[in-house]
Amino acid sequence: MAFQDLTSDIRAAAPALRGRLLANQDLSALTWFRVGGPAQLLFTPADEEDLAYLLGRLPEEIPVTVIGLGSNLIVRDGGIPGLVIRLGGKGFTEIAPEPDSRLRAGTAVPDVKVARAAADAALDGLAFYRGIPGSIGGALRMNAGAHGGETTDVLVSARGVTRKGELVTLSHAQMGFTYRNSAASTRDIIFTSALFQGRPGDQVAIQAEMDRVTQAREAAQPIKERTGGSTFKNPEGGKAWKLIDAAGCRGLRVGGAQVSEMHCNFLINTGGATAADVEGLGEEVRRRVKENSGFELQWEIKRLGIAA
Repeated sequence: MAFQDLTSDIRAAAPALRGRLLANQDLSALTWFRVGGPAQLLFTPADEEDLAYLLGRLPEEIPVTVIGLGSNLIVRDGGIPGLVIRLGGKGFTEIAPEPDSRLRAGTAVPDVKVARAAADAALDGLAFYRGIPGSIGGALRMNAGAHGGETTDVLVSARGVTRKGELVTLSHAQMGFTYRNSAASTRDIIFTSALFQGRPGDQVAIQAEMDRVTQAREAAQPIKERTGGSTFKNPEGGKAWKLIDAAGCRGLRVGGAQVSEMHCNFLINTGGATAADVEGLGEEVRRRVKENSGFELQWEIKRLGIAA
């Protein structure tokens, strides 16, 4: 399907816009599942100022959606109406050490690069990011964590732009982190950078920890497949993958989507899957787990857009 082209309307409202604006842009190539429909408008801002400029002039009735690396995301087959923002370019991909064992990173920076930059600066405490296949923007939104560490453990503050185009800085407390989530009050904010707190460490030991994380991930997760990473949150009192396995879902298929044989909490596109296949498989897994154990699994993967 194709959405109405709003490009001329947006350009008229924001004539000094410097970023790239594309109508009906396919999003499947931007997600790790390689599924999904188009964005009505895909905007890649030049920098934070450009982002704030557009948001301050964007009609309120146009919905705004932000996507990152697409590693923890299903875009539904009908696409995403409104404005889809994908941060990239120099304005959002810089990493810089700061005084007092701190590190600042743009939200388009992949988590793994933050881990590497911290190691290069001999900063301990951020090696867990080596095991997370996403970007810092997603890490802030989801309180991403792995291998014994979480974003809440290391974040000092986050900078962003509100839907109205206002620049804001949120403290750790204002982020309201919980397990794989942040406060509802942050939903209106598009994060642009984050300040992290490390601690002085031994570079060799930090690199060894990163290697351990890498090896553990490669040994247990289907990282070479078209996947979205961890599918469901671990419920209180249980492990998602164990519940899925106990419900007989290992290897379960719907269309071109399959529950990974290697790790039950990963769904994979075996080739030719639609977003409906992937999401439908996830819902079938949820149904079977609920029926088998009584646990109601909650999606960790974000599902955006409309059905075809």
